[in-house]
Amino acid sequence: MLADKFDFGLWMIVNLVFLVTSVAAFVMAAVAREDAYRAADKKTKPFWLVILGVAVAVNLIPFISMLFLQIAGLIATIVFFVDVRPALQQVSGGGRRRGGSSSDGPYGPYNGGR
Repeated sequence: MLADKFDFGLWMIVNLVFLVTSVAAFVMAAVAREDAYRAADKKTKPFWLVILGVAVAVNLIPFISMLFLQIAGLIATIVFFVDVRPALQQVSGGGRRRGGSSSDGPYGPYNGGR
């Protein structure tokens, strides 16, 4: 009986993690500009909104919750976070800058050999 409650609790935590990541990816996809997707040479914004929206719906509606669909949605979410979002940030100029000037190289400022 205790094992059943543990399994149920663990399953609820996993479902919550799936839901939170898919909602976060959906919001980030919705906020990004349409032209950034084209400039980054990724699929279109409506494509990602549909894919991530389906992932949110699968995780949100309890009677649809089939593990195969949840895993497919998680894979789509991971692809968005790992591949699409960094490309969109690079194209949009949304990367994090730590200060410095535009002439800074990877190991410090470039001073032309002086």
